[in-house]
Amino acid sequence: MKISARNQLEGRVVAIEAGPINAKVVIDAGGQNITSIISLDALEELGIKEGATVTALFKASSVLLMA
Repeated sequence: MKISARNQLEGRVVAIEAGPINAKVVIDAGGQNITSIISLDALEELGIKEGATVTALFKASSVLLMA
């Protein structure tokens, strides 16, 4: 599959918190946690389980930093 998102981080799913509509998926990407909110349908269709290896994709027109 080809995609235009160039910012990609591979990681391991360390937690899944399923709600009535969406699921919060926490990924450990090299010691940095990334949290994604996805639909329950996507969670099931992708077969995402704790311990699975996944790739987080980021696509944004800008990234803002604050110090």
